[in-house]
Order: sequence, then structure tokens, then C-alpha cells
Amino acid sequence: MTVELLNIGTELLLGEVVNTHAAWIGKRLFPLGLRIARQTTVPDGPGIRAGFFEVFPRAEILIATGGLGPTTDDITRETLAEILGLRMRADAGVRVDLESLLAARGFTLRERMLRQTLVPEGCRVLRNPVGTAPGLYLPPVHTPSWCSPHVFLLPGPPRELQPMFDNEVLPLLETICGGLERRECRVYRIVGLGESAVEEMIGLDLSRRGDLEVGYCARPNEVDFRLIGARDVLDALEPRLLDLLGDHVVSSEGENLESRVVGLLGSRSWTLCTAESCTGGHLANRITDVPGASAVFREGFVTYSNEAKTRLLGVPPGLLREHGAVSRPVAIAMAEGARDKAGADAALSLTGIAGPDGGSPEKPVGTLFIALALKGEASTVCQAHRFLRDRGTFKQLASQAALDMLRRRLITQ
Repeated sequence: MTVELLNIGTELLLGEVVNTHAAWIGKRLFPLGLRIARQTTVPDGPGIRAGFFEVFPRAEILIATGGLGPTTDDITRETLAEILGLRMRADAGVRVDLESLLAARGFTLRERMLRQTLVPEGCRVLRNPVGTAPGLYLPPVHTPSWCSPHVFLLPGPPRELQPMFDNEVLPLLETICGGLERRECRVYRIVGLGESAVEEMIGLDLSRRGDLEVGYCARPNEVDFRLIGARDVLDALEPRLLDLLGDHVVSSEGENLESRVVGLLGSRSWTLCTAESCTGGHLANRITDVPGASAVFREGFVTYSNEAKTRLLGVPPGLLREHGAVSRPVAIAMAEGARDKAGADAALSLTGIAGPDGGSPEKPVGTLFIALALKGEASTVCQAHRFLRDRGTFKQLASQAALDMLRRRLITQ
């Protein structure tokens, strides 16, 4: 079935609000055998009418978001009713919900808010437990032949749309598309290989099959290799895929690198600390974004200056003078100092030159050293890299390389 998403709101086109609906709704639809075929965004006002007329002939299921509030620019429900010639009626149940919500929050019911109780004839009300605007569902029996047979009107704010979608829309869609073929999507997260390399190693071969859909999504030093197909087909080919890609595969479930590392640390009862210079805490931030990181992450040191490296990590001033802050010996001293100060099982350190200036012929912009110090091991491993990117991308690549360095060590433990 063809599903289209019509996002309504001038703020989306002005860039004041980031539109996240397609990503969130798309993930909810896929297990039902549904996928968004197209997304259209229109401004408030007359653009809503034009949007409906554009989408109606194409879509079998239309999900419209936004324009259900109490103000004069919120005219989605009125526009739908006008186009389809549907009368509007005040719904007593919606008014009760509205009054109850306002009373619970200590707000006064204003006359303009009663616009939200108006429902086009034939529409089913989708309750909104966290906001004042109900959603609406118009089944095909009330739409003309040229129009989308299933119409869903949902509020724009994600905090209102998402619970309504899960509680009200998904059960309806289950009924509407109960007989559709349901395929599985597997996302293999890969580090250390570009998308062209992944395609050459296995993607081209798989894309020639008629029972698979192959796709790629590339990010700095990371590729999501996506396969869509029947579960038995994916199960049969997965061992070959994992064998070919080897330890470049972080996860076969789309799990990000930091989550994988936290999981591996937990499974081995290891603790971790970090010592960062050029990344300014970005590595620690990625780790602590993972739920449950507190069980494995001890602490993070941000030692941007030489004085901080000496005071917090015990890096000898003579070592800094002789080799410079961006050097293999200093990276090793930072990792070992952090490990000993924190009493952790593992410590990662990063020191480099993010640019755009500060480099030299011996140490050009983009130079990076990463060290990994492990408890009970006499030698500390250090890697050298050069990432010629902007500062933000440099920090992302540096933290990515550090996490992957630790991941590879953990999977051999």
C-alpha cells in the first residue's frame, strides 16, 4: 500500500523546527509491511489545500501532521472537510477531554480552544492524552474515488504525535494492512571500510538477487549496510556476510559503536576511563550517552593544556618539552596516568591537532595519537592517524577510532 506523509507547518520550512516525523513514523510502519513512499511539507494556510490535492490521488494511506491547534493558522481539519464536502460537528467527548486536561494543568478554557472539538463527519477521534488537539481518522467509505482512502490527521508536536500513533494509529493500521507481506530489515554497522569497499566485497553480488533490497548509509569512518528480505533468506546469507566483513562489523542490529563497546565492557566486568585533549570530552560524551554506561565508565579527564596533563595525569613536563603534547610518548603517558588515577581496567587517551591551524611540517593539521592502556599489561598500545577534516568531523573521527581500537581489543579478550 502506498503511504505518504504530509507535514504541515511554516516553522518546518523556515528551519525553526527540525522535522523528525518521517524517521520516527517510518520505523513504526516497517514491521507492518508498510513504508513511506514520499514526504511532502507545506506551510500553514492555503498550502495545506494544495498539499492535500497533490497527495490524494497518489496515496492509499495519508498521514498528515500539524495544523490541528486552536489558532487561526491551524486549519488542517477545516481544509479537509471543505475539500471533501464534509460537515463539521462539535464532539462532546473531545470537549470533556479538553476541559479535564486544562483543569488538571490549571489553565482556563478559552473560546478559541473549542475549535479543536470540531470533527468532520465520518471521522473517528484519536485521543490525545498529553495535548489539547485530538487526532482524526477518516476511513475510505467517506472519501470520493479520487481521494486517499485512509486519512490520518495527527498533531505536529512529537510529544503528542508519538503516543497517539502508538496507541491509536498502529492498531488501525494493523487492521488495514493485516494481509501484507512483512519483510525484515537488518542493518550491519561497519567501521574501517568505506561504502564502496563494502559494495565491492559483498554488496554488488547481493544486489543481483531478486529477493533482496540492498542499501548503504555512510558516515565518517562508518557504514550502515542494509538488507531487506524474508527472514529465512537473511538467516541463510548472514554467516557468509559476517565472514567476509570480519571484525569490521560492529553489530548486525544497527547498534552504534559506543553501545557495542559499553556492552562488551559490561560482559567482561571491565571499567573504563578517558583522557582527552583535542576531542575536549567528546569521547566521554559518546560513552555516557549509552544507557547503563555508569556500570563501566569511571571518569573522564579533559586535559586540554600541558599544565592540565601534568597536574591531572602526571605527564612529566620534560616529556612534553622533548616530544610536544601531540606525540606518541605523551599519548601513552596520558593513558597510563588516567588508568592509574581512576583505577580503571582500561584507559583511552587522545591528543592531536584539530586545526585549522597549529600544525607543522613534522606534525601537520589532522595528526592524532590514540593510546590504550590496560590494567596489568606492561606495554601500552598507541596508534597514529591523520584526519584532514573540519574540527567537528575530526573530533567524531578521533572518537570513532578510539572506540574501535578498544572494541577490537575487547573482542579478542
